[in-house]
Amino acid sequence: MPELPDLQVFARNLKKKLGGKKLHTLVLNTDKINTGPEAIVQAVHNHELTDVYRHGKELYFKFGHNTLAMHLMLRGQLHLLEGANTQKYTICELQFEDGTTLVLTDPQKAAKLALDPEDKEAPDALAETVTAHWLKEELSGTRKAIKDVLLDQKIIGGIGNAYADEILYDAGISPFSASNKIPEEKVEALSKSIRKVLTDAEKEILKAEPDIISGEVRDFLKVHTRKKATPKGEPILVKEGSRKTYYTESQELFK
Repeated sequence: MPELPDLQVFARNLKKKLGGKKLHTLVLNTDKINTGPEAIVQAVHNHELTDVYRHGKELYFKFGHNTLAMHLMLRGQLHLLEGANTQKYTICELQFEDGTTLVLTDPQKAAKLALDPEDKEAPDALAETVTAHWLKEELSGTRKAIKDVLLDQKIIGGIGNAYADEILYDAGISPFSASNKIPEEKVEALSKSIRKVLTDAEKEILKAEPDIISGEVRDFLKVHTRKKATPKGEPILVKEGSRKTYYTESQELFK
């Protein structure tokens, strides 16, 4: 699943490629929408795309006074085409007047669309409000494992499985630590790691695939990787489950 750094790069590149173009036709092939298909089509038809941006794990396309949101979910992929769409598993097509088409596909049919979605209560992981003080307040009231808190989109938006592991490795905190037992200095380290890991990852993705609008670039990850050791030579441990957790013995456990 694309996470915050991936989507940040997708948004940048889609704005560069599609910004200023007028939408000619929107074709929907899904019922995972927050309103009737006619309302969505009418809201964006014949409007210029003025912005593409990201919040949490969603992409937002600004057309006039309306915004079309996309959540790619686990298997959603974006494709930029010139001419007819031959992609299988199409969820929607955004056909622009110049002949360019943006296609969203998903073999699981789980990708979701929304017209003018409500503002999220949870801050984005890169928001200025995500400070050490804010994080301390959030963690103080729960014994949930810290990784589970980082993954909870109702608490903080944009972090997924891979980057939760990377952030906790960078901060030196075991993913199994009880959130309210993490000392203040480690919470401060965690807040710094959130921003550092996510912004560094965006730079690495752009360096490797400057024009990417879909897929994942993960070769640079330090702990959430198929390699057996981190760049420091630490053995990587893997806990199996509904999602795998990658960590090292050097990460301190607070309980």
